[in-house]
Amino acid sequence: MTAMSIQAAVANCKINPVLIQDICVGTVLPPRAPYEARAAALAAGIPDTTPLQTINRFCSSGLMAVTEISNQIRVGQIEIGLAIGVESMTVNSDRGLQFSEDIMAHPVAKDTAMPMGWTSENVAEEFNISREQMDELAALSFQRASKAQKEGIFKSEIVPLEAFQVDPSTGQRAKIIVSEDDGIRHGTTQASLSKIKSAFPQWGGGKTTGGNASQVTDGAAAVLLMSRRKAEELGLKILAKHVATSVAGLAPRIMGIGPSIAIPMVLERVGITKDDVDLFEINEAFASMYVYCVRELGLDINKVNVHGGAIALGHPLGATGARQIATGLNALAHKGGKILVTSMCIGYGMGAAAVFVRE
Repeated sequence: MTAMSIQAAVANCKINPVLIQDICVGTVLPPRAPYEARAAALAAGIPDTTPLQTINRFCSSGLMAVTEISNQIRVGQIEIGLAIGVESMTVNSDRGLQFSEDIMAHPVAKDTAMPMGWTSENVAEEFNISREQMDELAALSFQRASKAQKEGIFKSEIVPLEAFQVDPSTGQRAKIIVSEDDGIRHGTTQASLSKIKSAFPQWGGGKTTGGNASQVTDGAAAVLLMSRRKAEELGLKILAKHVATSVAGLAPRIMGIGPSIAIPMVLERVGITKDDVDLFEINEAFASMYVYCVRELGLDINKVNVHGGAIALGHPLGATGARQIATGLNALAHKGGKILVTSMCIGYGMGAAAVFVRE
């Protein structure tokens, strides 16, 4: 997927790959990520003179890749860079970690060993979020994504990729073209979601289910960044400007509320308020944190995840931060908006948010 994402970015932007001066790949789970990323770039036709690095800040890794490239351009280190977010959760599942006795004896550090589902239940319990509220916003995510897909809105932000599909009856692999997200459950309602059993009945109120949490998904997204001067010199269309990114830390046990801290941070940093923002993209890791963040920040739900979010589209850990930029800017174009804020909670107790301004 990394190689195909790079090829697609280069082809769609009609840029000579020789001009790309650095590549940053955000990814989380691959144990040999730097090897894989470098090999993918070379296989995609990037010259061996173009350097590459990987970056891992869990669920925000795609956004961190964009921020890294943007910052390099901002200080004059490079003029053109490519940011990639990618994750194959089919190949690399999240199996958790085993820590030392010293870590497990620490009252806060030990919480980083707990599954993310536990943190979702903590948020639901500590902030009085009901199963009904969670299913309501989860259903809205599916309904919005379903409508957007049927109307062809996603087509301009999706590049068809070649993949293998295994026939369950024969075990034979066949090449297929994947041209749309396949996790959207059309016809989903709050009532249908209410029938799904708890995924984590052992914790809290057992309100998190397979229907109101982000899906385990494979995905990749690419963002090509350059200075305005360079884009104009090359005659390339400018879609938007990255203004700033902020990252916050918080207690790992309630990591899901990270956007409620990071979003005010970045808004204050750039000198605007939530009322100045046309659209928000908030990663729907779990409906519990999504409900909390919208409520705590006092956001108009009609300005948040207008084409659905991770509950419907999936959350490939390293890809989401870059994917939300593509989805958010596409939504801004359809709505005629100007300012986008994209945000996500980050596993183990962090949150990130960024501001983009559409041309």
